[in-house]
Amino acid sequence: MRHPLSTTSAVLAAVTVVTLAVSPAVAGQTAAPKPTSAATGAWTPPRTPWGDPDIQGIWSNASTVPDAQPNRPRGSETGGPEHWYEARPIVFTAELPIVDPLDGKVPALLPSAAERAAALNKIRRRRTEAPQDRSPWDRCITRGVPGSMIPINYNNNYQFLQSPGYVVILYEMIHDARIIPIGRPHLTGNIRQWMGDARGRWEGRTLVVETTNFTDKSQVIYGDGFHTQRLRITERFTPVDADTLQYQFTVEDPETWTKSWTAAIPLKRERGQHVILEYACHEGNYAMSNILSGARAEEREEKAGKAEDR
Repeated sequence: MRHPLSTTSAVLAAVTVVTLAVSPAVAGQTAAPKPTSAATGAWTPPRTPWGDPDIQGIWSNASTVPDAQPNRPRGSETGGPEHWYEARPIVFTAELPIVDPLDGKVPALLPSAAERAAALNKIRRRRTEAPQDRSPWDRCITRGVPGSMIPINYNNNYQFLQSPGYVVILYEMIHDARIIPIGRPHLTGNIRQWMGDARGRWEGRTLVVETTNFTDKSQVIYGDGFHTQRLRITERFTPVDADTLQYQFTVEDPETWTKSWTAAIPLKRERGQHVILEYACHEGNYAMSNILSGARAEEREEKAGKAEDR
């Protein structure tokens, strides 16, 4: 396993390079205009000095309260929260705003996907034998894509940075960072990454990001959402007005769900906040050592009890 500091240093170095490239542009950009008429769509988003729609800044979905859906997403009953801080995130409840299909439900799993999810959930619910038994979130690796953009109970801030040819999204939770090239081809299929290989393009004012080349080690939603390497995520970031960025993502995996599905979550601009403080997940993750040491202590107690019974 890579040392957490080396991983963090690599991410910070990458973000620093883009930040340095962005700084002159940020200093020279014009202030975001106030919406003239949100109802008529007359508002025009600001532009970067090189002409792209300017969506830079810190955005949050912490205050987002989606309209309740009539049905709980499939698998949420069997998935269940494992931690107190996962008690009521919308990834577990009927509040995940599914806009396609129209019934507001995540499509059914294929039989093979249901078997795969059951096997993996069984491993995660047994007594922990090794760190690999736990989820990537437990291990401070990533919440994945689009999981990192789905509201949870805390750390729901996202910082967007832009430079010519790139958009960077810095996530508060687990300090993930996605560096998204604009208008470039995807990596070859033999290169797989935890958060996939993202490639962006502008369609009018909307940033469209298509992500492929995933591993099969993470989840789209918690519970049954274990995807395969064929996962494809299409995200759309659309500035609606000076303080609203509409986020929409479509999930496609022909080896997991019976059909694709789409959810939409608005983000609100955090005015007055200029930086995201580091969430030192690895450094503060006492849970993993406690879980492992606790499991070993239970095993010793059981072994001692069996010896006494003899």
